[in-house]
Amino acid sequence: MFIQLGQKIGAGVATLGLCGAGIGIGLIFSALVSAVARNPGLRTELFRFAILGFALTEAIALFSLMISFLILFI
Repeated sequence: MFIQLGQKIGAGVATLGLCGAGIGIGLIFSALVSAVARNPGLRTELFRFAILGFALTEAIALFSLMISFLILFI
């Protein structure tokens, strides 16, 4: 009984990384909008950097979710 409770609490704590990833993605794209508003000529280059940042941030979120599922089901 206590092991299952610990697993559920651990999985819940592991999913807190998803909140950080959501905040990070929001910051990335808000910075992109701000930068394009200041200098529209660099839109394609800035968009490439934003997509790279999005991919790296989303990878962290997926790792967090994977750890949560591993805690729950293994």
